[in-house]
Amino acid sequence: MQTIENIWKDYHLKLYHFVNKRINDASLSEDIVQEIMIKVHSKLDTLTSTQKLQGWIYKIAHHTIIDYYRAKKPYEALPLHLISPEVDQIKQARQEISGCLNLLIENLPADYREAIILSEIEGFSQKEVASKQDISVSGVKSRIQRGRGLLKNMLTDCCTFEMDHQKRFIDYQPKADCDCLSVIVKNQVK
Repeated sequence: MQTIENIWKDYHLKLYHFVNKRINDASLSEDIVQEIMIKVHSKLDTLTSTQKLQGWIYKIAHHTIIDYYRAKKPYEALPLHLISPEVDQIKQARQEISGCLNLLIENLPADYREAIILSEIEGFSQKEVASKQDISVSGVKSRIQRGRGLLKNMLTDCCTFEMDHQKRFIDYQPKADCDCLSVIVKNQVK
């Protein structure tokens, strides 16, 4: 079980950047992070799985930011970027992740890389990919699924992702010790 001290060490700086990106006031952001940590501490015993800790903390952070805006201006609407992030912001975040994703795909094992590129990037059906790779359709399905799994692991080792209410990607935060190359080396499969 995580202690609040460990959570503070692991998440304080990340939460500060997450909050400050949305509030844009250093002192106020620090106050909100303190409030988030109080909520985390008071509800920590309700968390059933430590594997879900990070998502749980960021959900508390997101709701705390919304609460801040509601309390600040009770008769005004929430800022649009909290309800629906600006298209330019989402587009920029997707371009940044896309650059990293391309690098990660290039470092997948050859069979997985080829299956992912053919099916996900070039748009070939799984049957067409099977023909090109000279294996069965179930073999292609397996390669695509495993390739996706490796990519997901590499990306989540590198970044914390923010999704909207429909589970669509809207933003990300790189983890403190992360760059694409270190994640590739860490996750290389022989």
